[in-house]
Amino acid sequence: VQLQASGGGLVQAGGSLNLSCAASGGTFGNYAMAWFRQAPGKEREFVAWSGGSTYYTDSVKGRFTISRDNAKNTIYLQMNSLKPEDTAVYYCAARSGNKWYVAQRHNEYVYWGQGTLVTVSS
Repeated sequence: VQLQASGGGLVQAGGSLNLSCAASGGTFGNYAMAWFRQAPGKEREFVAWSGGSTYYTDSVKGRFTISRDNAKNTIYLQMNSLKPEDTAVYYCAARSGNKWYVAQRHNEYVYWGQGTLVTVSS
């Protein structure tokens, strides 16, 4: 599976961005998908997951929404009420297996997009 992330950019605090991740080369519906992010000098961290349901890390609950369009082989991350601490490179990831298992560790994912930079200014 090849993943292509897009949609990052510069936004002021309180603003919104919608990230996209287009998949190719596999049966999209068979994969659980996730978004991770990595800020400068920090480890890659889990943000959101879409499988049989959805799941979010606490810091983005109520602000971010993950969704998927299986017909377009694409997942999205709608990010609202952005904060400076949301600044990071955002990566989409995919894994096969149990679609109900919420995988939150980056080493549980085999397929990765190239990342898209989100910068939130204060």
